[in-house]
Amino acid sequence: MSLKKENYRERLIDDKISKYLTIFGAVSIEGPKWCGKTWTSLNHANSVTYMTERSPRDLAKVDPKYIFIKERPQLIDEWQLVPSIWDAVRHECDSDHEKGKFILTGSTTLSKQESEEEVFHSGTGRIATMKMYPMSLYESGDSTGDVSIRQMLEKKVKCGYVRKVELDELAKLIIRGGWPENIDRDDNDIDIIPKSYIDSIINKDINERKDKKRDSNKMRMLIRSLARNESTVAGNETLIKDIEEYETESELIESRITVADYISVLDCLYLTANQEAFSVNYRSSKRIGKSPKRHLIDPSLSCASLDLSVSKLLNDHHTFGLMFEALVERDLRVYMDYLDGHLYHFRDNVTGDEVDAIVEFRDGSYGAIEIKLSDGSVDEAKKSLMKFYNNVSIKPKFMCVIVGHYEAVIQDKDTGIYVIPITSLRP
Repeated sequence: MSLKKENYRERLIDDKISKYLTIFGAVSIEGPKWCGKTWTSLNHANSVTYMTERSPRDLAKVDPKYIFIKERPQLIDEWQLVPSIWDAVRHECDSDHEKGKFILTGSTTLSKQESEEEVFHSGTGRIATMKMYPMSLYESGDSTGDVSIRQMLEKKVKCGYVRKVELDELAKLIIRGGWPENIDRDDNDIDIIPKSYIDSIINKDINERKDKKRDSNKMRMLIRSLARNESTVAGNETLIKDIEEYETESELIESRITVADYISVLDCLYLTANQEAFSVNYRSSKRIGKSPKRHLIDPSLSCASLDLSVSKLLNDHHTFGLMFEALVERDLRVYMDYLDGHLYHFRDNVTGDEVDAIVEFRDGSYGAIEIKLSDGSVDEAKKSLMKFYNNVSIKPKFMCVIVGHYEAVIQDKDTGIYVIPITSLRP
């Protein structure tokens, strides 16, 4: 019997979960808290055990087999609270090689010590691991899906007029974020959940890993700095300088090692989603930047940490543009995960030429994408894409400008570049 919740919104990852349950003995779904892992897993499960409840947790600590249920697939939620569950699930999958026995969810990675002491087998071939993210605009119903990335790849895009989304609506989508519990919230309350999330990270979640205690004030400063550097290639040294410039607290983060340690905590909570640099045969490979573009997992967290509101975004076009870029790249990350591809960025360190997003597919083909908040910057984006096109030896399969404030899907007749509103895009 399916445990699917009433009013469940279908997620793109649902297709992959259904497929992998026919191939593997178990699937493990990793991702930040509140992104919908449990509800999505219940959509595929016939039984469930919550490790956040004391009784089954204590039982599992004695022997994980005691929590196994006959009705399969069995969801074991937050399995990492009892790390020995992993090997027990793997052994159970080996016992008869039946498929689709378990769904594991986790919102925190194991510490190095826990991993070494409690998990002895990787689960390769038995447990498939997949990432889950906050909702994209297509999943939340805020994108019509008139155009798909696959259609651009296959040159089957249908051009035409679409609904023009105003800037204040785009700002609301950024402040609200892709958290399922926030999708239908009243516009006046859309900032409450992201702010609560930040408070939870700082006051509780940073110490879920038991390796050592960390200072909440330092974590708050670091998250603010990451938010101020959202969608940039800022290194750790830049973060330290940024903290020194903006913060007035007595204890500043002065050590590169400390910054790296605190960032690793955010990584373990699945709260960062850095966009790696694209490796491409450009005019000179020595000029190509290698630094990742920094992102928090959802732009709403950046806005919450900086106390940004819809009105503040509307009155600060530069910050609005960076947060819009983060919104688009969040969606592209979800869409490319669905398409079994990857999301990158590109930068020439000598000239400063860059491409906001490179989407690469399994066969190595790729598309080049520029991101602009409004139509006034579209011509500039086209020039940037054409400069990249002329300098690269392996040409992109398509080029595209993704825009926020725009009223049509078009293809430039001279360059072939598509111009597409983010609220019309799907995978």
